[in-house]
Amino acid sequence: MKTDLELRQDVERQLAWNPKVDATKIAVTAKNGVVTLTGEVRNFLDKWEAEKVVKGVLGVTGIAEDLKVNLIGAKPSDTDLTERVVNSLRWNVSVPSEKVKPMVRDGWVTLEGKVQWYYQKTAAETAVRHLHGVKGVTNSITIDNPAEPQDISNRITEALTRNARLDAHQITVQARGHTAILNGSVRSVAERDEAEMAAWSAPGVNSVEDHISIHY
Repeated sequence: MKTDLELRQDVERQLAWNPKVDATKIAVTAKNGVVTLTGEVRNFLDKWEAEKVVKGVLGVTGIAEDLKVNLIGAKPSDTDLTERVVNSLRWNVSVPSEKVKPMVRDGWVTLEGKVQWYYQKTAAETAVRHLHGVKGVTNSITIDNPAEPQDISNRITEALTRNARLDAHQITVQARGHTAILNGSVRSVAERDEAEMAAWSAPGVNSVEDHISIHY
């Protein structure tokens, strides 16, 4: 197991290694596997990318993110930003834009509505996180998949087994109605996210309970 110092250094090196992230103003601390990020980033996309990088570092069991978005250049008004968000949602073919309602307050975007698939929910967030002026995104879109859940646990287990990035033998899947329940252990936060994404892809799943722990 890594010491707190070793984990902090690994996270710092990984942030510096990724060309998508300007980590010059990001401070990293680590304690018992939990990594805390503080400081400033230029935009919300940098903030999201930094968190994504940390999730993939071996030894990270949790992330406390307290990064402030300090926008560079002219800041659009909430009205102008709302128009950009609406257009970006319309232009993304993976988003049923007529079912997603964005609201903007002081640069913070809240997405509400109801879609059939989880990938549509994530696509909506992806469509807006890169826009200049966005300080943060709250994705409150809910999933309403009308398909009858059929053999959910086995189908998700098969999908996990096909995934080369996961050790499916360490994960168990149960189903309760339209809810998939994941238990077991993986080696990183990124792997846990991967398992959860597989569960969301099953027809009939409207919610996922993720109880997977991190062990390496």
